[in-house]
Amino acid sequence: MESKNEKQFTADPPPYSDSPVLPDQTTAENSGAEKFDGATTAVHSNAPIVVPVLVENKMGPKPAVIVCPSCREQIVTRVERKVTTKTHLFAGLLCFLGGLCCVWIPYFVGSCQNADHYCPNCNTFIGSYEH
Repeated sequence: MESKNEKQFTADPPPYSDSPVLPDQTTAENSGAEKFDGATTAVHSNAPIVVPVLVENKMGPKPAVIVCPSCREQIVTRVERKVTTKTHLFAGLLCFLGGLCCVWIPYFVGSCQNADHYCPNCNTFIGSYEH
């Protein structure tokens, strides 16, 4: 039983074929397209090509003055030192060469750690300096 809102469609679906439908000769000539061996190829001579360029922030071990990519403010970055695998390897080397009293040195020396730069306003990660 059909309700008043239901519509009954009796039209047949459009015919389908395996061959592609190409525009006729007149539309290809008027649209700026060129015809090669029965196939139509569009030529876009006025279309500009846009290539995105990623600029890497080269950070150093000290705070840097930059424009934050997130909040668009000119800032001096906040630097946080991070212990890395290299720090642990230096500690192991110093333990082997100098004994247990030298193990702590790489954990307090900034040149054995990475310097991660953050925006002080929005706390966005800006870049990292790896020694």
